[in-house]
Amino acid sequence: TVFESGSERRPEDFDTLPLNDASSLEKRFGHEWTTAIESMELATGASPAWDHAAFLAGKQTPVFFGSGVNNFGVMEVLDALVDLAPSPQSRTSSTLVNRQPVVKEVQPEDEAFSGVVFKVQANMDANHRDRIAFVRMASGKYTPGMKLKVMRTAKELRPTSVVTFMSQRREAVEEAYAGDIVGFTTHGGVQLGDTITDGSVNLMYTGLPFFAPEMFMTVVLKNPLRTKQLQQGLAQLGEEGAIQVFRPEMGGNMLLGAVGQLQFEVVQHRLKGEYDADIRLEGSQYTGARWITADTPKELQEFIHAYPHRMARDAADTLAYLCTSPYDVRLAQERFPKIHFHPLREHAGLALQNAG
Repeated sequence: TVFESGSERRPEDFDTLPLNDASSLEKRFGHEWTTAIESMELATGASPAWDHAAFLAGKQTPVFFGSGVNNFGVMEVLDALVDLAPSPQSRTSSTLVNRQPVVKEVQPEDEAFSGVVFKVQANMDANHRDRIAFVRMASGKYTPGMKLKVMRTAKELRPTSVVTFMSQRREAVEEAYAGDIVGFTTHGGVQLGDTITDGSVNLMYTGLPFFAPEMFMTVVLKNPLRTKQLQQGLAQLGEEGAIQVFRPEMGGNMLLGAVGQLQFEVVQHRLKGEYDADIRLEGSQYTGARWITADTPKELQEFIHAYPHRMARDAADTLAYLCTSPYDVRLAQERFPKIHFHPLREHAGLALQNAG
């Protein structure tokens, strides 16, 4: 495909020439063609051969060259997604029934509607201050007006609108099937990792892990009169997964946890621009966190009483132990061998792994 600048150009406006017609290409482009073919050969030679099976297994990623600003190469990417992407796959649901784990494999062709929230975005439309929960459908069919249920809270979900997206365009959903992505416009009550169903099945999807943060900053609000806006902003950004928000059990300033410095800067900018909450970020003594569980409530309470100033809760209200070094966790494990320290948890609030 021959590139020409201009954002108003449509796919049919571009010339497409076969690569095997080398003589015509060399005649039309001369030295530019020679340079281009050398670059393509270099890129091809330095890259592994395309393996569709490896792509489906999540071990290989295709690379596309184009320009979104000039609307060049966009259709090729979309066509490749249609050709290469897999059809909807089965998903594993893990729930507790009478305190016993029940694992179920949900198939795309199952009749009951179900899906998982893989992204929550606040303030996509600054004029309406809306929040949209992006749901990847796992089974069944969606139709307008059907009843929806958030399995984490067992509450009914009543979205003000249900839409699909293409760039900045929104279109109302008339019907959707397994594999489709739909956006539920809400004013709260939905967070990352939530399982949404039509209420006829008891499901809880997993597979969206939260990693324990490695960096912490303390939130200091410059204008105390904006406390309400700060709390709202941190709650929504925490539900989005843009940052991990920890609320110390003993009170005090909120803590932000991240795996990279850029996360702090993005959240600071969004709090000021979207919530009018201007904050200052100060260093924290903590360098890590572990989500904790125990075999019995009594053992958990004993641990909390031993480390009251290290306890905090995140956006999913999951209890975490804050540490200043890896030795803190090791010493706490030796002192309380029946406490389980988890370096990651599910977005739905379920701990996945014990610390090794």
